[in-house]
Amino acid sequence: MRIAIAADHAGFPLKEEVRAYVAKLGHEVHDLGAFEMESTDDYPDFAVLVGKELMAGRADRGILICGSGVGVCIAANKMPGVRACMCHDTYSAHQGVEHDDMNTLVMGARIIGPALAFDLVEVYLKAVFGATEERLKRRLDKVKAIEKTYMPEARETA
Repeated sequence: MRIAIAADHAGFPLKEEVRAYVAKLGHEVHDLGAFEMESTDDYPDFAVLVGKELMAGRADRGILICGSGVGVCIAANKMPGVRACMCHDTYSAHQGVEHDDMNTLVMGARIIGPALAFDLVEVYLKAVFGATEERLKRRLDKVKAIEKTYMPEARETA
């Protein structure tokens, strides 16, 4: 699977560890930065980089990390087709994919450590959306309809 990963300065150290772990699991990693600790960088910039990779079909899934996870989650969800969720437990990390077709895992580097991050990433990447279940497809279609209604970019690409 092609995985786009990015983090701001607060998430940089954890991103480096997660990036290596994702590669170790056998996935193709698109590291979009940060590439060094730069305290003046801004989390929305990294959320946009991952979102663009997903929107263009250059990545199958995304991983975003900032200090709390909240900032990149909010920013990423402003982009059509991006379904980013902050997960700090394994149930949410796989259930978000299985039931809601989550395509971006968000984590807070100041909230969790590498061991839990690895567990989250592993269950997230193994999870598959239950597209054959009518109720799940119906709900995802409603989410996509919200995007078409309220996001001009989604109207143009749908």
